[in-house]
Amino acid sequence: MNVTVFGATGAIGSLTVTELLERGHTVTAYARNPAKVPALWRDLVRLVVGEMSAADAIDSAVAGADVVVSALGPSMDRRATGVPLVEGTEHILAAMRRHGVTRYIGQATPAVLDPQEKPTPVTRLIGFMPRTFMPRAYEEIRGMTGPVMRSDLDWTIVRFIAPKDTPKGNVRTGFFGTDKLGFAVSRADIAAFTAAQVDDATYVRRAPAISN
Repeated sequence: MNVTVFGATGAIGSLTVTELLERGHTVTAYARNPAKVPALWRDLVRLVVGEMSAADAIDSAVAGADVVVSALGPSMDRRATGVPLVEGTEHILAAMRRHGVTRYIGQATPAVLDPQEKPTPVTRLIGFMPRTFMPRAYEEIRGMTGPVMRSDLDWTIVRFIAPKDTPKGNVRTGFFGTDKLGFAVSRADIAAFTAAQVDDATYVRRAPAISN
C-alpha cells in the first residue's frame, strides 16, 4: 500500500513509519521539522514538510495514497493555545475527498467512545480528567475525531490510555464494557497495531482500544 503518515516524527508516529516500512508499504511522511526525521528511515520515505495549516502541502502528501494514518495528538503543554490539529484534520479529510482516498486510521483516547460502546467508569474517568484539567487538549482530540467518525470514510480510531516507552508485550484489544482491558500500553505496540490496520478490515468504522 501507499501510506501517508501525519505526525510521522512523533514518538508513536516514527515507530509507526518503521512498522509500515518493515511490512513492505511505501510511506509518505508529513512532518513540520525535517530535522526530526529519524536517520533509520530518512532515505526510505517520501518526505513532505509543512504545518498542519498548510492545505496545499497536505494535499500533496495525500495525493497518490491508498491509506492515510494520523498519529497526531494534542500538545500537553498548558501554554499551548488554539486547536491547530482540528484545522489540520479538516485539511486531511478534504484532501482525501479530492483524491478519492477512503481509508483513514487515527488515534485517540477512550474519551472518544466507539459508536457501539456505552460509557463505563473507565471511559467516564478518562473523559473527566482532561475535560477538567486540560480542556484545550480535550477539545482538540474530540474535534479531530468527530468529523472522521461522522464521515463516510472507512475509518479506524485506535484508542489508548497510558503510552509507555517499554518493549512490545502481550496486547489486549477490544471495547470497554465488553472486553478486559488494562491502562498502560507500549508505544511500540500502539505503532504495530496501527500499522496492522492498513490492510485489515476487522475494525473498519470502529474505535478499538489497546492495552498490554
